[in-house]
Amino acid sequence: MYRQIMIPVDLAYVERLEKALATGADLAKVYGAPVCYVGVSSNTPSAIAHNPAEFTAKLEAFAKAQAQKYGLATVSSAAYISHDPAVDLDKTLLKAAKEQHADLVVMASHVPGLAEHLFASNAGYFASYSDASVLVVR
Repeated sequence: MYRQIMIPVDLAYVERLEKALATGADLAKVYGAPVCYVGVSSNTPSAIAHNPAEFTAKLEAFAKAQAQKYGLATVSSAAYISHDPAVDLDKTLLKAAKEQHADLVVMASHVPGLAEHLFASNAGYFASYSDASVLVVR
């Protein structure tokens, strides 16, 4: 049914995304679909990475760890570098879904206590404007 699943992640809050990560992995196994983990970062140093290359490497390692943890056959990662992720996140995720040919996006909704700039309203916006099916996991 699904050919490509995309799961947006914020590496700073992975522990709070566990339900969405597990749901995406379960769906990937049921449908035999590959998963692409997408992360958005700035080109300036952050708590996660000092530069875009380090962010990309950490996202790749995360994707491999998820594959091992959930027994996924095919995973990939796609790092998107934005001038201002807090402002550009919605558009960047929509662009990523198109570029990754995602027909299902599994993403976390706002989690109380999660930084407001990441998933506060992004899931709703994304679901409204995406061509892909969207599963928002709370």
